[in-house]
Amino acid sequence: MSKELAVVATMAAGGLAAAQAPANNIISQKVGDLGAVTVNFLFGTVMVLVVTYAFAGGIEVDKAEPTPAWYYWILGALAGVVIVLFGLIAVREVGASGVTVAIIAGQLALSVVLDQLGVLGLEQRSITWEKLLGIALLAVAVFLIVRE
Repeated sequence: MSKELAVVATMAAGGLAAAQAPANNIISQKVGDLGAVTVNFLFGTVMVLVVTYAFAGGIEVDKAEPTPAWYYWILGALAGVVIVLFGLIAVREVGASGVTVAIIAGQLALSVVLDQLGVLGLEQRSITWEKLLGIALLAVAVFLIVRE
């Protein structure tokens, strides 16, 4: 996949993510917050298994690769639960745009730090003034979108 296509596909996924918190909030009215998170992940698991087996031929295990440490398995799952749970709770107060911009701001701020440290399997990439400016502008965007 080209860099340009990756950016466009990710932006499309981000558009869908904007609808996730409101949809989960509606579900939470019936089954509660943690019930909605559970439903989200149960249906998501079924969907990803269908896609994995229908389009990718199943799950492939590379026996030459070492098994990742236990905390990588936990971190990915925990991050997903936290994003879904806090997104569906926060959408009640700040709306879909507020949740989306806040999640993006948090992702950007921590991702710049992770890149700088070169951790979690990432190639080290320095923090630049342009990246800091981007974070600052996104912080302003959060303020402008959630204030009322």
